[in-house]
Amino acid sequence: MQVDEAIRGRRTVKAFGPRPVEPEVLDELFELARWAPNHHLTQPWRFRVLGSEALGRLKRAAGEEAAGKLDRAPTLVLCTARTGGDPVQDEEDMLAAGCAAYIVLLGAHARGLGGYWRTPEVLRRADGRRACAVGDEERLVGLIHLGDARQSKRPPQRLAPRDFVSYLD
Repeated sequence: MQVDEAIRGRRTVKAFGPRPVEPEVLDELFELARWAPNHHLTQPWRFRVLGSEALGRLKRAAGEEAAGKLDRAPTLVLCTARTGGDPVQDEEDMLAAGCAAYIVLLGAHARGLGGYWRTPEVLRRADGRRACAVGDEERLVGLIHLGDARQSKRPPQRLAPRDFVSYLD
């Protein structure tokens, strides 16, 4: 798959088959993610693949009403950014970790998998962070849902470049 095709073809998928993503495939995705651009080579991204115990803790922290959304995909990957307290560097590190998360989604799509990037409220709270062993020096980037897609979607309407690009003299 060409990069242009991957970018234009990737969709948010919210319905997945039951088969978990193989650890070898996840390792391939994380190998790609490490090539995300990052200022000063801080490599701030941190990925946690949630096993059944971690998922159970997170679901308990989320509560009964929100826990069901955590069952949508067979594989959940938490992405955080390690920060150091410098506001400028922390902002750059958050953006770099966001790029790394997107690389995981593009790589998954190129391998025929579906993906969904969420930022659930439970991971913004202390109990949710504890459930996934997220330290105080880390900020939430997203919870990536991965698996075999059980739905297909048409591309959404997008702005044309002329609506968001300026060429400055």
